[in-house]
Amino acid sequence: MRRVITYGTFDLLHYGHIALLRRAKELGDYLIVALSTDEFNWNKKQKKCYFTYEQRKQLLEAIRYVDLVIPEENWEQKRTDVHEYHIDTFVIGDDWEGKFDFLKEEGVEVVYLSRTPEISTTQIKNDIAGTDAKEQDK
Repeated sequence: MRRVITYGTFDLLHYGHIALLRRAKELGDYLIVALSTDEFNWNKKQKKCYFTYEQRKQLLEAIRYVDLVIPEENWEQKRTDVHEYHIDTFVIGDDWEGKFDFLKEEGVEVVYLSRTPEISTTQIKNDIAGTDAKEQDK
């Protein structure tokens, strides 16, 4: 059985997230999603989530591609997770290209998947707030 893991916040779950999870699952038989906790998002990523960790976890668990959801509590746990969960393939969005190549040293295939370009949680939040994402990036 090939085991795949991916990491993320998955706030305001949208079709881009679903596409990423579907493509990740296609790379193996068992998909684990390491979901960023509220504390990790706020303290290390400076992200405030709309949904709590437990709410985001319930949403992910309802998706047919996802076999297991575990908490992501720090940046360093990736190296230990790949061993603890016997991971064959690490998957993440291509905006992280090259950042996790060190996992290859652990015997894990590292795959960077392209994001769905026209959708993002940031864009959704900006649209709802009535702000332009390009303006906010300046």
